[in-house]
Amino acid sequence: MATSMKNPESAPDFLAANGWGDGALLPLAGDASFRRYFRVVAPGRTAVLMHAPADVEDSQPFIDVADHLNRLGFAAPKIMASDLDEGLILLEDFGDARMREVVDAAPESEARIYRDAVTLLGVLHRWGAGDLPAYTMEEYLREARLFTEWYAPALELTVDETGFDAAWEKVLAPIVDFPEPVTVLRDYHAENLMLLEGRHGIGALGLLDFQDALAGHPAYDLVSLLQDARRDVTRELEENMLTHYRVTNPVDGDPPFEAAYAILGAQRNAKILGIFTRLWKRDGKSRYLSYQARVWRYLERDLRHPALAPVAAWFSANVPNGKRADAWQGGSPR
Repeated sequence: MATSMKNPESAPDFLAANGWGDGALLPLAGDASFRRYFRVVAPGRTAVLMHAPADVEDSQPFIDVADHLNRLGFAAPKIMASDLDEGLILLEDFGDARMREVVDAAPESEARIYRDAVTLLGVLHRWGAGDLPAYTMEEYLREARLFTEWYAPALELTVDETGFDAAWEKVLAPIVDFPEPVTVLRDYHAENLMLLEGRHGIGALGLLDFQDALAGHPAYDLVSLLQDARRDVTRELEENMLTHYRVTNPVDGDPPFEAAYAILGAQRNAKILGIFTRLWKRDGKSRYLSYQARVWRYLERDLRHPALAPVAAWFSANVPNGKRADAWQGGSPR
């Protein structure tokens, strides 16, 4: 079912207890999880209330990662108050200048803003991964299986699930063994970055949706940003930004960086196809279906890289062309 934006029942008491009893709650946004966001508007000040029901969302990682990022000088929303039993967190308000809307309204700013976003990743990666849990093979496979668990049945495909796992295990093995993991925020894209007026450097971009951060390969968040499921990123911009990253953050190892980028692109895009199908089938969020054709275009390009040969062979044998991007041209499967 779609997430309701009705005010949480416990919000008035929570706000009053934390000095915001004079604030009015205005619906702000929902996302692809069960989290909901409200702007708290009080005389002369605002904040954001995040409601993440405790029975379906563990919000402690959000608080921990936010504190970690702020200690390093990055702009994560400061935690003003929390009651995790009620699933409520009061956050610093980053305003309304979201990267996607800013770039769409002023295309001449696109290259500069993307460059700033890539520069931020480079700085973050130079800090290493701290004590974050590892991005394991089990997690990569769990995510990739969303394709066989949700996408395949929705399009009435009978697929070789054992072969799917085997292909991914072979391709992902060198990614899992990467010797110098970095912080991977996992949803680093134009709808999760805010432009903060009056701030400079890495603090000029506000970070959102980082609670699932893990220690993994540096190419992952570049994929999130440059193969964005929600907006078109030209191949020229993608290549320019990858070059910018590699000049400032040379990455050596096996597989080579461009192969790792393709592998993680394919894994992430297969996962997204499954997630967006699940959002449609399970949660009634059909708006995500409009992104499926774009995600398929990214995936098919990634699969052409030689490092993806086992996975590409699986897709060729199990998913006919008519069940790929063409199936979604009208916004829903044909």
